[in-house]
Amino acid sequence: MDRIVLAAPRGFCAGVSYAIEVVSLALKIHGAPVYVRHAIVHNEHVVRSFEAQGVVFVEDISDIPNGAVVVYSAHGVSPEIRRQSRERDLQIIDATCPLVTKVHNEAKHYAARDYFMIYIGHDGHVEAEGSMGQAPDRMVLVETPEDAEKLDIPHYERLAVLTQTTLSVDEVRATMAVLKRRFPQITTPAKEDICYATTNRQTAIRELASMSDLVLVVGSTTSSNSNRLREVAEVSGAESHLLMTPDEILPHWKTDYGTIGISSGASTPEDLVEAIVGELLRGQEHVPVTVLETIKEDVTFRPSRDLIALAMAK
Repeated sequence: MDRIVLAAPRGFCAGVSYAIEVVSLALKIHGAPVYVRHAIVHNEHVVRSFEAQGVVFVEDISDIPNGAVVVYSAHGVSPEIRRQSRERDLQIIDATCPLVTKVHNEAKHYAARDYFMIYIGHDGHVEAEGSMGQAPDRMVLVETPEDAEKLDIPHYERLAVLTQTTLSVDEVRATMAVLKRRFPQITTPAKEDICYATTNRQTAIRELASMSDLVLVVGSTTSSNSNRLREVAEVSGAESHLLMTPDEILPHWKTDYGTIGISSGASTPEDLVEAIVGELLRGQEHVPVTVLETIKEDVTFRPSRDLIALAMAK
């Protein structure tokens, strides 16, 4: 190993930082237990840290006691989940990423104007379920360009397309191209719904892969954006692996590769990246570590003033 190059930007995006801050504020205001519908973000390290503080993660609203505090995860929820929460008189705190909320609002806008929608996303992903739940009777999901080619729907005068925020930019473009060719009348968002952080991290890792013999993406196997980063690096020509802990490092990586590039998913804490770098450098402390910065990020999302004020009053 001759050097380690760290991608920038990497790690926490504004939406993840926002969701984590919201749960921390909820704990300060209400004390444990605080219930969170689904993993607040797709990273086991973050989830275990909150569990140690008294946060209880559930998939089903019926598992939450009536009247308890519930936080909606960064991935968002459907109107049906909100209805179930009201039925149980839950105290709702919403940590949905504002960029996911933007997609929800687009779905409502199109539904109110009698559009049928095609949603590009991963079947079963909690974000896709929440977004499609905004208009379940007038939306269909496609995952790939091949799905778009095979899509069979009745003729609609008004068609629109929405996308999950954490997809591969290249694959969405390919799928969108098929949809535009097959349905020329389709309405697309002014800007694709893929979030700025996903786009920036994929751009950075594409450049990182071009100069690396091996690319390591630090992130969870349950994280859509982390998996997409690994795929983008691989397509860009570099051997690529997804891992989250130092014990997943294979010994020959230290000896068989010259330049090792490292990035991390938008839900990955930086201390996990530091642990990976530390293990790679064990016994090779002379190896230089540099940063490849492709773009500066300055996006932040702040919790509501009311939530902050309640926390400060405690």
